[in-house]
Amino acid sequence: MRLFVAVVPPRPVREHLELALGSVRADAGGDQARGPLRWAPAEDRHVTLAFYGEVSAGAGEELEDGLARVAAARRPFELRLRGAGVFDRRVFWIGCGGDTAALGDLTAACVALGADVTGRTDDRVRSRSHLTVARVRAQSRRRRAGPERRGGPRRGAARHDDGPDDVTSLARALAVYEGPTWTVDEITLIRSRPGEGRAGGPAYDPVAGFGLAAADVAG
Repeated sequence: MRLFVAVVPPRPVREHLELALGSVRADAGGDQARGPLRWAPAEDRHVTLAFYGEVSAGAGEELEDGLARVAAARRPFELRLRGAGVFDRRVFWIGCGGDTAALGDLTAACVALGADVTGRTDDRVRSRSHLTVARVRAQSRRRRAGPERRGGPRRGAARHDDGPDDVTSLARALAVYEGPTWTVDEITLIRSRPGEGRAGGPAYDPVAGFGLAAADVAG
């Protein structure tokens, strides 16, 4: 099974973001089925802490035990979604504000656990925690890079090849976005099933949640 661990914002936080997206999305590939951007369903949006990839059932149990220990050793902290950006003109993301130091510490511990259990290193840069909102569809990237772009679009042709520009425009429009603050008091181990979700995206199944419990210890 393919696993990762994440912070899942509560529904009001995700709904607030969805309202902000709706205000800018209509003019930038808002048709989720046919537009150049593949939007992550609001209910699936999360802040990835560590990606573990394909693991055996036994390794999955070790990850659960380890994540329980990681969570129990840390206090809940406040976070909010804040700002926006683009990775490689392909991925539109919303950033994080609040106690980013606590988020960074939690991320590092989850990544280290994965290396210990699986023997593989998660080489993805985790210094900029974020929530992925949309990706440019592969066919849009290919059309964008194809020979037709060098000569300009054909007269009357639909502009479905403007995905990279669309995602950049969206990020600029939401660069000043700031969502409501919430308390991160749990992390979630999630199973990913590539290609089985909406519009060909991944489907996500929560496996287990682990509460941040250190605040319960009298100091």
